[in-house]
Amino acid sequence: MKTIVLDEPGHFRFTDTPAPDAPGASEVLVQVRRIGICGTDMHAFRGRQPYFTYPRILGHELGVTVVAAGDGVTNVRPGDNCAVRPHRVCGTCIACRSDRSNCCTVFRLFGVHEDGGMREQFILPADTLYPSKNLTLEQMALVETLSIGCHAINRGSVTAADTVLIVGVGPIGLGTAQFALAAGARVIVMDVNDYRLAFCRERLGIEHTVDARQDPLKHLQNLTDGDLPTCVFDATGHPPSMGETINYAGSTARIVFLSLVLGDVAINDPEFHRKELTIFASRNSKPSEYVQIIAMLESGAIDTAPWISHRCAFDDMIDQFESWLDPATRVTKTVVSLD
Repeated sequence: MKTIVLDEPGHFRFTDTPAPDAPGASEVLVQVRRIGICGTDMHAFRGRQPYFTYPRILGHELGVTVVAAGDGVTNVRPGDNCAVRPHRVCGTCIACRSDRSNCCTVFRLFGVHEDGGMREQFILPADTLYPSKNLTLEQMALVETLSIGCHAINRGSVTAADTVLIVGVGPIGLGTAQFALAAGARVIVMDVNDYRLAFCRERLGIEHTVDARQDPLKHLQNLTDGDLPTCVFDATGHPPSMGETINYAGSTARIVFLSLVLGDVAINDPEFHRKELTIFASRNSKPSEYVQIIAMLESGAIDTAPWISHRCAFDDMIDQFESWLDPATRVTKTVVSLD
């Protein structure tokens, strides 16, 4: 069975591994058809991914086809094309009991904490699969990355009454922007990358873009008649940027941090208290949000057409992977095909 293993930072290995056994009770054998390349995969390749050990089979943004189902499986059947929620959770801890399994105390992510989908077939728990008869396999592979932005918008309780600022419009920020637009909010995006800002204007139809290098606070004040945004999302993973959200947020606003950083984030406490701000962490996503996203994709409320900038065959991935780390290649999302 064709498999790609990341043996150590900077070194993939193409190998052959044994085919999996038949699925057990509540399990499903899947054929991996599409793999989305995530920032997490790139961090792992560079040796900068927290909570990560080598060697590891990467791949957690997946579009798969069910090959066989074990006893007791009722949500999918052989032949179904599915998105995958790549989370293994206990189901019994305080977070799981509170319908917050995305914060499970023993949370594990396929392709990070245990081996993922950069192989032809593997076994998955049936309850991690979400079928659709209408979506393409490429759309299925984007559901997981879209789920991060969907959960963030839900955490911020965004409505059509909000003016939303999204700081950092890489793939996670772009997904957050799409769900903010779908909620009817007025959306402003901020970045230091001219190409990303142009992408938001030209491909996503976002009118208001802010260059973070050119007096962004003044620009935001002009766009909002001095009120400033009611909800600010930071998807940069850059501590100084995260701290700066205090200044960008309007009085009584909400701030949502999407990115995980290894270190401290400094916040100006007088400004935080003066505005009586609320800060949320946003981690992963919930099972119900996969259902929400698939329904929105099927209805056209969320459009994946602008997203995929690069495509690659599985056999060619090792040779091309390192090029995707170069900003000059202008990768938005790469999808790897196994057929």
